[in-house]
Amino acid sequence: MDKPLDALTLQLRDFAAARNWERFHSPKNLASALSVEAAELLEHFQWLTEEQSRRLDPQRKQAVGQEIADVFLYLLQLADKLGIDLMLEAQKKLVMNGLKHPVTGA
Repeated sequence: MDKPLDALTLQLRDFAAARNWERFHSPKNLASALSVEAAELLEHFQWLTEEQSRRLDPQRKQAVGQEIADVFLYLLQLADKLGIDLMLEAQKKLVMNGLKHPVTGA
């Protein structure tokens, strides 16, 4: 795992432990929370055009950034609970996607 991700994972563990939240952080609950946060992220784009979604005003961009962070943190916690090396799996998936969708002469 990448060193910054290791450090962030430890911070998340400490954060949950300090609040006695570990009992709530089952893989099922973390996956559910991840889904909810992803929906909250999507809500910011719900009625925007394609072009508007590319040009967010600063306030909306900040709110979107916070939702992206929520998604990222829950994903990182889920990977940690399941003992999954997120960086390794992402790299493997990128290779698989490259084989599935090879570059064509576009």
